[in-house]
Amino acid sequence: MGGLFVSFEGVDRSGKTTQARLLAQALGDRAVLVREPGGTALGERLRALLKDAAVALDAHAEALLFAAARAQLAVEVVRPALAAGRVVVCDRFVDSSLAYQGAARGLGIDRVLAINDFALEGLRPDVTFLLAVDPSAAAARAGESDRFESEGVRLQRAVADGYEELARRFPERFVRVAADRPVTAVHQFVLRKVQELLAVRARGSAARGATPAAGERAAAAPGDHAPAPQRGRES
Repeated sequence: MGGLFVSFEGVDRSGKTTQARLLAQALGDRAVLVREPGGTALGERLRALLKDAAVALDAHAEALLFAAARAQLAVEVVRPALAAGRVVVCDRFVDSSLAYQGAARGLGIDRVLAINDFALEGLRPDVTFLLAVDPSAAAARAGESDRFESEGVRLQRAVADGYEELARRFPERFVRVAADRPVTAVHQFVLRKVQELLAVRARGSAARGATPAAGERAAAAPGDHAPAPQRGRES
C-alpha cells in the first residue's frame, strides 16, 4: 500500500507544530514526522539562516533557499518514506512558500509555484490541513519570535489571505480547520480525517490486489492519491 503525505499550514503560532506532533504520535511507528525547512543536514542549516532576523534576505533569495531545503527533504526523506508505505506528517511544505513569498512578499503565487515545481518535480501533499486562526490571536500565543514573526501582524494577515487563496485554488486537498479551539478538539478532527483517507487507501490497495473472475474486468482501482475531504468542512 502506498504512503500518505499530510501537511499542516497556517500563520505563525497557529498550532501547526503541535498538531503535526500529535498526529504523528497517534499514528505510531507508521508515521514519519518532519519539519520544513529542516529534516536534513542541509535543511537544518538553511532553517537557521532563514529564521535569523539579523541576516538580510531579498524575497527572491528567501524563496530560493526555501525551495532548496524542500528539494533535499523530498529526496532524502519524503519520497523514500512514501515509497515504503509510511505516513509523512510535515510541519509546513510548499504552500508556505506560496503564501509567504508568493502572496505576502508579492513575488506571485504562480512564480513561486514554478520554482517549487522544478525543485520537487511535482510532489504535493495528499491532504493539507489549513489551521485557520486570526493572526492577532495567534501572535498573542507564547513562543519565540523569528524573522517572520518580528515583522508583525501585517505580514501575517497577508499570509492568511494567501492561504485562503490557495484553499480556493486547490480544494481537492485543502481542509480548512478552525484552530481557535482546544488543541484536543482540533487533533481529533484531523486524526479522523487522516484515518478516513488511510481507509480509502487500504480499500484501493485491496482492489488492486484482487484477481478478476474469468471473463470479467477487474474494477478500476483508485489512483495513487486518495480523494481529499471536501473543502470548507470544519470540525
